Amino acid sequence: MKVLVYSKVFWPMIGGVETYTRLLAQGLGDRNDYDVTVATAAQGSSTLPGMMARIVRAPTLPELWNMIRRSDIVLLAGPALVPLALALISRRPVFIEHHGYQACCPNGLLFFEPEQSVCPERYLHGDFLSCLRCNWKTMGPVSSMARLVGTWVRRWMCHHASGNICVSQHVSKRVNLPRSQVIYHGLPADQSEKGHYSASNCEGPIVFGYVGRITGVKGVSLLLDAASILKQEGRRFALRIVGDGPDRVELEGLARRLDLGDRLVLTGFLNGARLREALEDISVLVMPSIWEETAGLAAMEQMIRGRIVIAAEIGGLSEVVGDAGLKFQPSNTAGLAERMRQILHNPAILEMLGKRAGERASQLFRQEQMIESHTRAFNAATKDYHSK
Repeated sequence: MKVLVYSKVFWPMIGGVETYTRLLAQGLGDRNDYDVTVATAAQGSSTLPGMMARIVRAPTLPELWNMIRRSDIVLLAGPALVPLALALISRRPVFIEHHGYQACCPNGLLFFEPEQSVCPERYLHGDFLSCLRCNWKTMGPVSSMARLVGTWVRRWMCHHASGNICVSQHVSKRVNLPRSQVIYHGLPADQSEKGHYSASNCEGPIVFGYVGRITGVKGVSLLLDAASILKQEGRRFALRIVGDGPDRVELEGLARRLDLGDRLVLTGFLNGARLREALEDISVLVMPSIWEETAGLAAMEQMIRGRIVIAAEIGGLSEVVGDAGLKFQPSNTAGLAERMRQILHNPAILEMLGKRAGERASQLFRQEQMIESHTRAFNAATKDYHSK
C-alpha cells in the first residue's frame, strides 16, 4: 500500500506533530506491505537514519499532485487546505490527523485572546463576530477575516474526508466531525520506564520540571508563582525549565522578581543527548497550561519513563494523565503549590504514581498500537474505496 504522509512541519524540527509524524512514518515504513512517502514544507535532509520512508522537502504543487495521485492513502497531519483539496479532487482516501482545533476554531487553539480564556466553541455556535474580535489584534482585520473563511472551507472538506483521526477523546468531542476515531500518540518501547523513580536512591532535592514552549497559554508563570510560595515556606526543591519561546524574557524577569535564582535553571532550547540529560533527574513534570491541550506528548514521554505529571485539569492533557498523576484547577496557583507541597511532604508518592503512570502509558501510548490502529483504518478505507 502506498501511503503519502503530509506534514507542514517535520524532523529535524522539534514538537508534538513532528514527533508523531516521524514515528508514524517510521513504523509504517518498517512494514513490508507499505511504501511510505513523507511530504513536508520543512527544510532538511531527504533521509532520516533508521527510516525506510522517502522524504520530499518543499514539493511544488505539480509534484504534490503527482504524489497524491500515485498514493493509495493520503494522511494529513492537520487539515492543511491545499493538500486536503488536492486529495479530495483526486478522489483518494484521505485521513486527517487532528492535533489542534483548526477545523473548529480560526486560531486553532480554542482560546479567546481578548479574555485570555478557553473559548466556549464560539465558531461552532455561529458567533463569528467574536471570532473576528479574537484574532483582530494579533492578526489584523484582513488576516482575521481570511482565517474565518478558511475555517469554513477547512471544516467543509473535513466532512468529506474518509476519516478524521483525533489524538484524544477531548479533541474528538471538540472538533465534532463525522467518521471520527481516536488514536493516541505512540512512543517507542525502548523509552519504557527508563529512569523509573525510586525514593530510596534519590539524591539531592526533588526536581520539578517544565518542558516546552515558553508562551502565555502554557502557563509557565504559574509554576514560578507556585515555586515562590514553596520557597517562602522554606521547602527544599529545584526547578528546571527546558525550552524557549516568545515569553522567555518576561519569564526571566518574573524569576528575578520572585528571587528564584537559587532554585531555577532555565536551559533554553535543547534536543538530542542534551535534552535527554536535562530530563534525566526531573522527578516531576509540571504542565500548567491554561488552554485546552489536545493531548500532551510531553506528559506521555514522562509517563512512559515511569515518572509522574502534575497537570492542569484541562482538555486532552487531563485525559492523558488520567489517575496516574496529580491535577489542579487551571490558573490556580494555590492548587498547583499544594500538589507540589504534597510531593515534597511525601516523596513516596513519586514511586507509587510513577509505577501507575508507566502502566497507563504501556497500555495506551505505544508506537506499535498507534501503527496498528492506523493500518486498520487504512485497510478499511481502501476496501471501501475499491468496492465503489
